[in-house]
Amino acid sequence: MIDVRALKDDPAYRAGAEAKGVSADLLDELLAADDTRRGLQTEVEEMRATANASAKEIGKAAPDEREAKIAAASELKAELGAKEAVYSEASAKVDELILQVPNPAHESVPTGDEEAFEVVEVVGGTPDAPPLDHAAFGEAMGWTDNELGAAVSGSRFAYLKGAAVLLELALVQWTMQKLVARGFTPVIPPVLVREEMMVDAGFFPTDRNQVYEVNEDELFLVGTSEVPLAGMHRGDRLDAAELPLRYAGFSSCFRREAGTYGKDTRGIFRVHQFDKVEMFIWSSPEKSWEEHEMLRTIEQEIINDLGLPHRVINVASGDLGNAAAKKYDCEVWLPSEGRYRELTSCSNYTDYSARRLKTRAKGDDGTELVHTLNGTACAVGRTLLFLFEHWQQPDGSFVVPEVLRPFCGLDTIAPLA
Repeated sequence: MIDVRALKDDPAYRAGAEAKGVSADLLDELLAADDTRRGLQTEVEEMRATANASAKEIGKAAPDEREAKIAAASELKAELGAKEAVYSEASAKVDELILQVPNPAHESVPTGDEEAFEVVEVVGGTPDAPPLDHAAFGEAMGWTDNELGAAVSGSRFAYLKGAAVLLELALVQWTMQKLVARGFTPVIPPVLVREEMMVDAGFFPTDRNQVYEVNEDELFLVGTSEVPLAGMHRGDRLDAAELPLRYAGFSSCFRREAGTYGKDTRGIFRVHQFDKVEMFIWSSPEKSWEEHEMLRTIEQEIINDLGLPHRVINVASGDLGNAAAKKYDCEVWLPSEGRYRELTSCSNYTDYSARRLKTRAKGDDGTELVHTLNGTACAVGRTLLFLFEHWQQPDGSFVVPEVLRPFCGLDTIAPLA
C-alpha cells in the first residue's frame, strides 16, 4: 500500500507512480478522497469528545436539568452515529482507491514499456543451439512427459521422471545450503493462504486472474512462497537491532498463466505447477537497497556456478509488478531460441507490503515500517531446462554440473538406448 502523504508531498514519489502507468486522474481522486476522510475523521473525533463531556455533565447536573441534558446527549449521539457512517464510507472509498495504485518506481528504474529495460551486466557468451532443444531432450532422455501430464491434469502440466528428479532435488539441496551459509533461515511454508494474505502481500487485486482458488474453503494456491513468507511477521513489531531477517522458502507453486495461450507450450518452460526456492528479507529502510544488491549477487552466483551464460537487466517501470519499486531480472541464454529468457528476479518492495502487513520495527529512534524484499534463488523446473541445453553433449549424453554431483550421485548420464 502506498504512502498517501508522500504521494501528496513528494513530486518524485508521484512521478514514480505515473511511470508505472497510473493515471493522474486516479491519483487526484485518491488524494481528494483522503482529504475528505481526514476532514471527517477530525469532525468525528471532535464530536466524540463533545459526547463524552456531555455524558459526564449528566451525572453532575441538578435533577431539574438532567432531562434536558439527556435529550441533548441523545441527539448528539445520533448525530455522531450518522457522521461515523459517513466517515466509514469515506474510509472505504480510500481503501478501494489505494489498492489500485502500485508502489511507485524507484528513480533508478528506466521509464517505459517492457522493451525499455537497461542491461546491467552480461556474463558469458551466446553458444549455438545443441542437437536437441530442451523439450526434445527431456523427452529423449525419458525425463519429461507432457503428454501424460496433459492426459492426467490438462495442458501445461508434466511429469518429471528418473534422473531429472534427482537433479531437481540436488538443485534444491545445493541452493538451500548456499543460502543457509548466507544467513537465511530455511522454511517450508503452507501453499494455501487466505484472501487477506494475498491482499497484504500485494498480489490482489491486480494478479487475481493468475491465482487458483479453492472456493469451498476460501483459500488460494500461492504462485510463490513469497506470500506465506510475508505472513510470518504480519502485524509484528520487530526489534530493529535484529534486522535484516532473511528466510529461504521452498514450495510448490501454482499459476494459471492467464493470457499466455500459445506461448511456451513445449517442455516445462511455462507450466501451472513448479517448485521454487524463494528468498525473502525484512530489512530496515536504510539497508534495503544494499540487501537488494545482495539478492542479485546470490542469484548470479548460483547461475554462474551452474555454468549458465546470462545477462542482468534493470526492469523498466512499465514492466514492474504492482509491489516492486525496482526489479532485476537474470536472463539466461537459451540457445535453441537464440535469445535470453528470464530465469530469476529480485525485487525491493520498500514499505509497500509492510504498510498492508502492518509490520514495523522499533529502534532507538522510534518505530517505523520495515522494507521487504524477495528474490528467486532457484526456479527449479526452468533451471533444469536451461541445463538440458547447456550441458547436453553431442553424443546425446548429459554432464551434471560439478556443484550438483555431491547431491545427486551422478556425473555423466548416458542417453537412452
